[in-house]
Amino acid sequence: MKPKSKILIIAGSDSSGGAGIQADIKTVTALGGYAMTAVTAITAQNTTGVNSVIPIPPKEIKKQILFTSKDIKPDAIKIGMLHSPDVINSVIKSLKKIRTKKIILDPVMVAKGGFKLINDRAIKTLKDKLIKKVFLITPNIPEAEVLTKIKIKSLDDMIHAANILLQSGVKNILIKGGHRNTKNMKDVFLNKKELKIFNSKRIKTKNTHGTGCTLSSAIATFFACGKNLNKSCELGIKYVNQSIRSNLKYGKGHGPINHLSSIKIDRKYK
Repeated sequence: MKPKSKILIIAGSDSSGGAGIQADIKTVTALGGYAMTAVTAITAQNTTGVNSVIPIPPKEIKKQILFTSKDIKPDAIKIGMLHSPDVINSVIKSLKKIRTKKIILDPVMVAKGGFKLINDRAIKTLKDKLIKKVFLITPNIPEAEVLTKIKIKSLDDMIHAANILLQSGVKNILIKGGHRNTKNMKDVFLNKKELKIFNSKRIKTKNTHGTGCTLSSAIATFFACGKNLNKSCELGIKYVNQSIRSNLKYGKGHGPINHLSSIKIDRKYK
């Protein structure tokens, strides 16, 4: 099988392999893309939580992005954890030089266990400078609350938050509804032309570590392969749900999802 597209991932590392750049690489590969990376931070973490975060200097992040892209031009870019204003500004400068339009931003702020991954200054820089320069942002409800400064308890609140982001200059928004305690999950997609609600049945499991990273990378891969953005979101959500359904049960906390859910291996290895 030959990869259908090339994706550059700008994100932090997760030593447990369930989220971050490891989840991104697995997702892009499993969906038929070629993954390249620029590591923004190294975390020591497992399914029970984050132990430490070591940032990579902004200059080194910029070098990774530009040197990689100079040789292999990405069809799409997925951005995950950016932990400081300097890193965000460095990424913005790099993106100007690459000129790839298909940029998906997952505004990662808090880990599954509640550990805050970026500081308030970084959140402000992200909000003021970066979210308007990308093609799609994929916040979960807590992240959307931080970005809009409103409380989100209902579907109407999600739509209202998406509209606030749209009015602030964001091109396309997908607010993920997994944090609402409902039987059916609803994700809200909005741009100036359309409002789309994606419906999914909630899968009863605590093993959902890395779902946000996985979804944004899946969307970036489908989008880079030629699907339109709406369809890319739909297929990305289906892939994540399929991966959650495997319920791997690795680790003692919030375990990872199964990124290999899209692959069937017929070949036997002796």
